[in-house]
Amino acid sequence: MRAYELMIIYTADTDESTVQTSINKLGEMAAEAGGSLEKVDKWGVRKFAFEIAKKTEGFYVVLEFLAPGPLDEIERTLRLADDVIRLKFIRLPLSEAHRRGLEAATV
Repeated sequence: MRAYELMIIYTADTDESTVQTSINKLGEMAAEAGGSLEKVDKWGVRKFAFEIAKKTEGFYVVLEFLAPGPLDEIERTLRLADDVIRLKFIRLPLSEAHRRGLEAATV
């Protein structure tokens, strides 16, 4: 399994129940792909260093996944979502995955 990190910035006016529903759906999508959602870290509303899409604040969420391969469907779904301003999906290096306690067995 490989370890992935996903940071999502929702619009600041998105309520927490909508964000939680989205997170639950992402966890289900990961499970369908043979992976799992390991950790959810909600940072809440933060100010941007510069304006993005005519907005100055966003609701930040960081997710950690384990999956056998890329989670392209999750990324595609989020890119089409209206309440998502930005997202960053990365594969964690093995050393970082082990440091975080994620069991990323294969390369």
